[in-house]
Amino acid sequence: MTDRLTELEEHTTHQAATLEEVSAVVAAQAEQIARLERRVRLLMERAAQMEADTMSGAPLADQKPPHW
Repeated sequence: MTDRLTELEEHTTHQAATLEEVSAVVAAQAEQIARLERRVRLLMERAAQMEADTMSGAPLADQKPPHW
């Protein structure tokens, strides 16, 4: 009975350590996702501003480069 209890305690300790590791990874990924979302939002704002600044009414993606 004591061996089984010891085995269960070891298993529980291992699971707790694994849970802490996974939690740290998830927290780091959440921070990275938030940073990437901010960057994408800034890039989209810049692209929209560049499109608005162009003389033509055509979307920037549809315009030919100036050297064509």
